[in-house]
Amino acid sequence: MSEPSVPGTRRSIFGDTRDITPFREGHVRTSVSGLAEGLGGVIAGVLKGRAAGRIDVAGDVPRLKRLAGKTAKSVYDAIFTSTEPDRLITLARGYPGWAGLCYVIAGLLAYKHGGYLRASELLQRGLSIRIDDAASQFSASYLGRLVTRVEVAERIDVPVLFSEESVFLALSHCFRETGQTVEALDILASLPPSLPSALARCTAAAALERHADVVAWTEGLRNRDDLCAALLLIRAQSLRVLGEREEAQAALAEVLRRKKTSLALRNDALTDRALSMLELGRRPGNARRPIPRVVVRWKRGKEERGKEEGAEFEAVDGIRKDVEVRRLWNKDFGEPGG
Repeated sequence: MSEPSVPGTRRSIFGDTRDITPFREGHVRTSVSGLAEGLGGVIAGVLKGRAAGRIDVAGDVPRLKRLAGKTAKSVYDAIFTSTEPDRLITLARGYPGWAGLCYVIAGLLAYKHGGYLRASELLQRGLSIRIDDAASQFSASYLGRLVTRVEVAERIDVPVLFSEESVFLALSHCFRETGQTVEALDILASLPPSLPSALARCTAAAALERHADVVAWTEGLRNRDDLCAALLLIRAQSLRVLGEREEAQAALAEVLRRKKTSLALRNDALTDRALSMLELGRRPGNARRPIPRVVVRWKRGKEERGKEEGAEFEAVDGIRKDVEVRRLWNKDFGEPGG
C-alpha cells in the first residue's frame, strides 16, 4: 500500500543513490519525435534481423548456451523470436515452474503493443506465481538486456531494463490507462526512490487529488534534466491547487531556469505561469490599478426643436486589463523591445 497522508511520514522520493540503475535516459514524447522513433525502431530491427513487434533488446540478443535444456530453448525462442504473447502463455501452461516468468514476459510484450488491459492481467498473474530455480537462473542469464519503454507520466517515456521496476512501472501505467488509479499508486510504494517512479507516483497521486503528498514527495527538487522538469510541473500544479501560488511560481521558474529543458516542457511552464498570474489578478480584493480603455459608443437622440437626428461619440471606461499578465506575455512571446 502507498504511504499514508499523515504529516511527518512523507518524504522526497526522487533521489536515486544507486551506482547501477535499470533506467536509461528518458525523453519527452511529441507527435513528430514519436513518429521518427517508431520508424527508427523498425529500421533498426530490420538491420539487426529482428521483426517489428518483438520485445526490445539493448544491443544484440544474448546467445543461448549449447547445454541448455528443452524448456529453456522453448522459452528462449518464444521470448526472442515471437511477436505475440500467446506462445509464452502456452508455455506457461505446459511448464508450471516457468509459468510466472512466461506470464510476466507475455505481459510486457502485450504492454509494448498497447494492450493495457490484457497486459495488466498477465503481469498480475505472473507476479502471483513463484518460479523455480531453473527459471530464475534463465532470467538472470538471458533477460538482463530486455528493455521496456514505460510511460511514467503524460508524454514522458523511460526505457527500463528487465527488473522489478520495469514490471511494476508498466503495471502501474496499465492501471492508470484502465481507470484503476488507486491501484496504480499502490503498486509503486515498494520501489526504491528514483525519478521515473516519482513521476509515476506523483501522476497517480495528482489524479487522486492527493496534492499534499505530491508537494511533500518533490520537496527540494531541482531541474537537472527533463524528468526533473516534468516532475516540477506536476509539483507546480499541486501547489496551485493548494493555494501556494508563490511556491508554484518558484517551481515554474526552476523549470525555465535550465535553457536545455525540452521546448514542450518550457511551453507548459510558460502557459501555467500565465494562467496562475491571470487567476491571481481575478482574486477578490486584489487591488490593481485599472487601465482605462476608450470604447466607441454610438449615441442617438433628437434636438429639442424637431431637427434631424444627430449622433455623437463619447468615451467611456472599458474593461479592466491585467497588467502583470500582459507584461509576462510581451516578455515571453512579444517582439523584441515590445
